[in-house]
Amino acid sequence: MTDLLDAIPAHLRAPSARPRIVAGFGALSRLGELAQAAGGSRVLLVTDPGLVAAGHAERAVELLEAAGLAAAVFGGTRENPTEAHVAAGVETARAHRVELLIGLGGGSAMDCAKGINFVLTNGGRMRDYWGVGKATRPMLPLIAVPTTAGTGSEAQSFALIADPDTHQKMACGDPKALPQAAILDPELTATVPPAVAAATGIDAVSHAVETSATSRRTAESRALSVAAWTLLERSFAQIVRGAGSADAAARADMLIGAHLAGAAIERSMLGAAHACANPLTARFGVVHGVAVGLMLPHVVRFNGDGDANPYADLWRDAGELAARLDAMLVAARLPRRLSEIGVPPAALPELAMQAARQWTAQFNPRPVREAECLAIYRAAAGDQ
Repeated sequence: MTDLLDAIPAHLRAPSARPRIVAGFGALSRLGELAQAAGGSRVLLVTDPGLVAAGHAERAVELLEAAGLAAAVFGGTRENPTEAHVAAGVETARAHRVELLIGLGGGSAMDCAKGINFVLTNGGRMRDYWGVGKATRPMLPLIAVPTTAGTGSEAQSFALIADPDTHQKMACGDPKALPQAAILDPELTATVPPAVAAATGIDAVSHAVETSATSRRTAESRALSVAAWTLLERSFAQIVRGAGSADAAARADMLIGAHLAGAAIERSMLGAAHACANPLTARFGVVHGVAVGLMLPHVVRFNGDGDANPYADLWRDAGELAARLDAMLVAARLPRRLSEIGVPPAALPELAMQAARQWTAQFNPRPVREAECLAIYRAAAGDQ
């Protein structure tokens, strides 16, 4: 456990840091202890059907009950959770009069737990919190337990919740939504299917890459981006080879790297790769990690097309970095062209219009408007 914590910068694991990080193989065993320390005796575990079926939710409940806590489970989270999922979770939380929330799963479960926290404590609907700092009342303590090495949501104060009608992702952020504690246990990622590991892993890689270059980056966020990239780049290929091929060290690298990249997002935001990926998910149902992975090399080439290399912290040449990212996509058997995910050329102008409106577009190191987004999509389609 000490070795994993050593990979995390000291200021992120200081006693006063939030979230408090508990990291190591078997760290889930400390869930009851952390829940007791958070206060309250009634807990809502927010997770998804797959983790319920895998027994992870049952194990978490056992740990909570052994610590003397009453635990209820909301297992209705789905990928890209919507306002409807949040509302259903709020009903369960109210019925059990919960005083503490635990998000167990990938980014969707953790985001849903944050969304439940917003509405449960402050009322209204998720769209009321679209933006930053719109929660006026205190929120319940939240413990985040990622089971994939992907979003790094456990290090962020934002919940990404989709509008059920338009599928638009609403970024709802507030310092009060930041988890109080995060458990990083690589054992929880050992049974992740290769396709899921590939999609979540390339998402984490995209976070390290984009945060290293945004217009809002700081010295602190850049250090986090570099640390995340170092861990993720060296272990990604091993993770995506298939069941049983990844050793414990690689799983630990990926989980800690994803967490550090998530912490970098909190400080620097993201860029055009995410702006271009979100419309692919909304319109064509492409898994987020697949979409952002496909767009990332093309955005890196676009941003590096000039005298300055905004990714110099990671790689000496932006074109070489893009080539490395292409190789990672090949290793993971992930798509590299829009035609591979069913996107026709006729859809590109509409996608470009939507991408230019995405919140993360404004933080890209090179300005991106509709015309620039269209050029990036055309590159991803193989038109240039």
